[in-house]
Amino acid sequence: MTALSLGPFLFAGDRLAALIGLFAFFGLSAILSLRFGGDLAGKAVNAFIIGLLTARTAHVAAHWPSFAEEPERILMIWQGGFMLWPGLVAAAVYLLWTFADARRRIAAIGALTAGLFVWNIAVQLIATTEAIASPPTPMQTLDGRSVTLAEFEGRPVVVNLWATWCPPCRREMPMMTEMARERDDVAFVFANQGEGASRVIRYFNDEALNAEHVTLDQSTAVARHYNVRGYPATLFLDEDGVLQDMHFGEISREGLSAAIDGLTR
Repeated sequence: MTALSLGPFLFAGDRLAALIGLFAFFGLSAILSLRFGGDLAGKAVNAFIIGLLTARTAHVAAHWPSFAEEPERILMIWQGGFMLWPGLVAAAVYLLWTFADARRRIAAIGALTAGLFVWNIAVQLIATTEAIASPPTPMQTLDGRSVTLAEFEGRPVVVNLWATWCPPCRREMPMMTEMARERDDVAFVFANQGEGASRVIRYFNDEALNAEHVTLDQSTAVARHYNVRGYPATLFLDEDGVLQDMHFGEISREGLSAAIDGLTR
């Protein structure tokens, strides 16, 4: 997916599309509230909260064995992890239940449908991933050898762009290295951005982490090649080295696994 900068803020394309759809739902609800009354705008906010909680609960339930091992992750909603249709159904049921008048029911469901439509259009326009070939730019391994992403072609590759000073990078790294050991159907490349070998080695030693393909992109050329402007970012390349998907920000175990499954399907 793409990411867009709005002033000092960086938005992943899928999340920006969701915000646009949400604003459309709220905005239309406010307009219809002036015509039909019944506090449509306030009920729209309630419907959103109910839908969000339901979507998150459904996601957690669907992946309960994973969340049971780390229950604190249930609250880490910034990682993503929502099931759309349970959330939409819950929001629609609430709107139908809260309004007895047929006109207000139609108006409320119409606003919800319009928000969903706007979100879908926004996804098509801004949340798609451009197919970009892997860069020829060489990186360095921790023992000083030169390596490029093209050398991993022949099987899918997950490229994690990270830095030791980045808190979300550090939070997701143990899970990422564990997944790298579990999944032999893809190669993982941990491309550190802008730091030296001694700092990276010290970080892995201090955290008792082990990863096979750790590289140094000291000029951040790989990040610039893919137009990455914030860390962490996780790139998913097919067996020909072409970018198929991209995740900005901290990624969950479920999100990473689903993206890999889509890459290897």
